[in-house]
Amino acid sequence: MLIVVALGGNALLRRGEPMTAENQRNNVKRAASALAALIGEGHSLVITHGNGPQVGLLALQSAASPDGAFPLDVLGAESAGMIGYLIEQELANLASQRLYATLLTQMRVDPHDPAFSRPTKPIGPVYDETTARRLAGERGWSIAPDGDRWRRVVPSPRPAEILEAPVISFLVDHDVIVICAGGGGVPVIAREDGGMIGVEAVIDKDLASSLLARQLKADMLLMLTDVDAVYVGYGRPEARALRRVGATELSGSGFPAGSMGPKVSAAIEFVQATGNPSAIGRLEDAAEIVKGRQGTLFEA
Repeated sequence: MLIVVALGGNALLRRGEPMTAENQRNNVKRAASALAALIGEGHSLVITHGNGPQVGLLALQSAASPDGAFPLDVLGAESAGMIGYLIEQELANLASQRLYATLLTQMRVDPHDPAFSRPTKPIGPVYDETTARRLAGERGWSIAPDGDRWRRVVPSPRPAEILEAPVISFLVDHDVIVICAGGGGVPVIAREDGGMIGVEAVIDKDLASSLLARQLKADMLLMLTDVDAVYVGYGRPEARALRRVGATELSGSGFPAGSMGPKVSAAIEFVQATGNPSAIGRLEDAAEIVKGRQGTLFEA
C-alpha cells in the first residue's frame, strides 16, 4: 500500500521533554523504527511531520538575536530541513535498501483565511499559566491552554495547494520514500505579479497530509501521535476510546482545535474524498494500526 504517514511534533519530541539535539535524535530513532517496520512489510511511504515544538524553539532563539527575529515561514523551512535530515538518516540506517529524499514543500494558503485573526496552533515549549501570561505580555504572543499547561499559539490557515506536488508524485512513481510537507509545509501566498512570498503562520500538518494523500491517491492516511486512539471525553473519568468510526459519524469541531480536532477533520476529509481508510494512533503501534488492531480507524 501507499501510505501517507504523518508524524506529530509531540511524537518526535515528547511532551515536557527538554528540546535538546540528543532528545530529538533519540525520538527520531524511535519513529524510524516504527516506520521501518512498515517498510519491511512492503508498504510504500510518504512521510510528513509536525514541527510545533521545534519551530517554537527556533522562534525563541531568533527573537533573542540582536539582529532581529526571522519570520515563521523561514523558521518553518529551517525546522523542516532539520527534522527531515534526521528522519532520512535514521530510516536509511535501518532500511538502507530503499531510496529517500527530503523535500522542502511550499503550501499556498488564502491570505484572507479567517485563521489569521484566530490563532490556534500551539508552538514551542509548554509553560505554567503565570509564565505564559507574562511572556505573552512581554512578547505580544497569543497563548492558549494545552492540557494542564499553556503554550504560544499562532495562525494556522488551511492548506490550499501543494506547490511541489508534481515533484512528490514523480519521486513516488520512482519508488522513492519522500519526507515532505514538514510542519505542514512552508506557508506562502500569491503576489499580484504571480510569484509567491512567505507568510507568518504554521500550517496544521494533518490537514496538509490529508491534502497530499488525496492528491497522491494514497491507499491510507496514517496519523501517528503520542496517544493510542481518539477519545470522546479525553482527560475525563468517562473518557472512551473510539476504535472504528464511519466518516459521517464524527466532526473535527467536537475536538480541541490545536490538537485532535485537525486530525479528525483530516481523517474524515481523506475518507470522504477517496473511500480509503485513515487512522490515528500511537507511534509505537504503527504496524498494528495499519492492520486494524490498534488506534482509531476511519472508514467510508
